[in-house]
Amino acid sequence: MKLLPAILFLALLAPANKNATSKEVLASMYKKYHGVWHKSLKFNQTTERFRNDSLIKTDTWYETIVYPDLLRIDIGSAKSPDGLLFRHDSTYVFRANKIVGAEKNENELIFFLGGMYSKTFDDVLAHFAELHYDLSKFHTSTWKGKPVYVLGADKDDDKVNQLWIDQEKMVAVRFLKYDGGTKEEGTFEDQVALKSAWSETKCKFYFNDKLLQTETYHNLVAGEPVDMSIFEPSLIK
Repeated sequence: MKLLPAILFLALLAPANKNATSKEVLASMYKKYHGVWHKSLKFNQTTERFRNDSLIKTDTWYETIVYPDLLRIDIGSAKSPDGLLFRHDSTYVFRANKIVGAEKNENELIFFLGGMYSKTFDDVLAHFAELHYDLSKFHTSTWKGKPVYVLGADKDDDKVNQLWIDQEKMVAVRFLKYDGGTKEEGTFEDQVALKSAWSETKCKFYFNDKLLQTETYHNLVAGEPVDMSIFEPSLIK
């Protein structure tokens, strides 16, 4: 009987196990990072584009994120006339300081990789449903030799939208998306500590199992004030 308190103490310290749920893991992530995750992130990245597994183009992108859902990418220089703007649920393309394309198309990676901590938890759960993740499904697995929680799938080879979470850092390390009859995959590696949170610094993206793009981040700066006018499409000129 004297061992019981120690056993209970260890049980309380143990991470969620295979009997947990996707919602419970998200709740743990939210409790850990809500209120402490950086509000903004700036960096430049080496972007490599591939076709048929062959490198076809390399650029430097300059990125500014303000969570939960704003991202500006300037291509080639920090004040480039060419780039992309992700604003809430819309995407804009600008060339020579003019908007040349716009569509309703959310960059959901901003949500997975930090934006969720600037929303209410109820909104987080609702947004996962909007992105076609079935949070009633869950299992544990390994990724790059480390244990992960898999949200949205009952097993590794399920062809459903799923998000893989590193059990130690409680951050996303992989997503799989099967909307529209295609397979999209992204991996997030080489996390570095930023204040009370993290950022990936190496990303790879695949389309139907073909490597499409790699990204390597440099010069990361978290939490600095941002001129919000850079996210206004009408002010690009």
